[in-house]
Amino acid sequence: MNVWRSKAALSGLALTLLLTACSGGNGESGGNGGNAGNGTNSGNATTTPANAAENNSQQTAEETPVEQDFGKDVSGEVTIWAFNENVFEQVADAFMAEYPGIKVNTVFVPFDELHDKLQTALASGSGAPDIAEVEQGQFTRYVTGGVLENLLDEPYNAGQFKSLVPEYNWERWMSPDGTQLLGMPWDSTPGVWYYRADIMEELGLPSDPDELGEYIQDGENFLTLAQVLAANGKQAFEWRDGPIHWAGDELGYFDSELNWIRDNDKLVQILDYTKRGNQLGWAPHMGAFTDEGKQLVLSGQLVGMALGSWGARQLESDFPELAGKWRVTNLPFGINFPIGGSSFVIPAQSPNKDAAWVYMQWVMRSENAWKIWTNHSIQPGYTDIAQLPWYAEQPNDYLGGQQDYKLYERLAQQVPTKRLNPLDGRGWELWVPRILDALDKNIDSRTTLQLAKEDAESMLKDDIDNLRKQLGQ
Repeated sequence: MNVWRSKAALSGLALTLLLTACSGGNGESGGNGGNAGNGTNSGNATTTPANAAENNSQQTAEETPVEQDFGKDVSGEVTIWAFNENVFEQVADAFMAEYPGIKVNTVFVPFDELHDKLQTALASGSGAPDIAEVEQGQFTRYVTGGVLENLLDEPYNAGQFKSLVPEYNWERWMSPDGTQLLGMPWDSTPGVWYYRADIMEELGLPSDPDELGEYIQDGENFLTLAQVLAANGKQAFEWRDGPIHWAGDELGYFDSELNWIRDNDKLVQILDYTKRGNQLGWAPHMGAFTDEGKQLVLSGQLVGMALGSWGARQLESDFPELAGKWRVTNLPFGINFPIGGSSFVIPAQSPNKDAAWVYMQWVMRSENAWKIWTNHSIQPGYTDIAQLPWYAEQPNDYLGGQQDYKLYERLAQQVPTKRLNPLDGRGWELWVPRILDALDKNIDSRTTLQLAKEDAESMLKDDIDNLRKQLGQ
């Protein structure tokens, strides 16, 4: 019996490694200064875990989506703003080859500039494109005021696709009151943990993704792992306050009546774990893709990262010399939430809505489109596409031949639902200082969450009242 197995048998404790952007960082899942500062992964909890897997139970891996005619009799010209370079032009060329009557003009706009420019155009009533790529953390800028088309209405009738989309990925693009679909679900980005399997094995820790994923659901096991790593001069993930932000982002900030909801027993428990892990020094508290962070990864000090399912692409790009050493599994503590994700929206002022909808349907529902998207590590947000053998059974050479796409799709079906609203960014600004106080001053976890709730109810009272009025509550 190796050292790890003995320790596990005696103590019932065990392991995991993780990493994500939290306070002080610039990553995806809750970093101070990162996308979550704009509400990237936050929103209203509307139900408990997603049940899309049940809705899609009749879809089998052998079924192939039927290529449809989304409107080959439609003609026109469509302009789309996108912040992802290269891939959108490839998709546009493939679309125009099948739909020669529609010309697509793809305009690359840097991330921040695109969202600022779109907000200005929507507010002024002119200058917006026919379609815009919108990231989930910026989406809440546009969810009130009727500036976007409701895709549930005629002529779109997007509700026909709902059963094919994991529930969380549908709900996050709904209006705050749940009556309108303002963004078309596109990619699926469940949070996962990428880890150095070779180092885990060297330390006598489980390195198999399934075994490790099951084991790290227990918080005590995760802390034991962090302790083993610390004893060997290694760290489990990027940001010291990571897990409490992951758990918060799984839940959201407000319920459907705009009541603050980050004060439940699970969050108390996760904050307790986070305080204990912080005392172990389980994270360097910096981004892994910064110059300093890269050195920690290359030296083998930083052995895990909590990222969205797009993470393998970035790991391969930044650390090609580590190919074959990484694997991926679920997050620890039983936490499951999306890290990042984008949508397509149609501004109400667009003069080319019919052609825009033909294009939007094709890029979301065409197998030919997804064969391009997936080459750029964009995971399908539609279950029938994600279950196709050419996608699901594709091994990832960088991850040692692991079929990671199957894991991403399974986790996507389990993500709890929440709905975004314009106050999420303000909620984040109140939340982070309270969490850091708890870590630095060892403030009681339940007291910390109660203080955060009181902050929200007092400091955001006017904003909450105004939004309730806008939503007719």
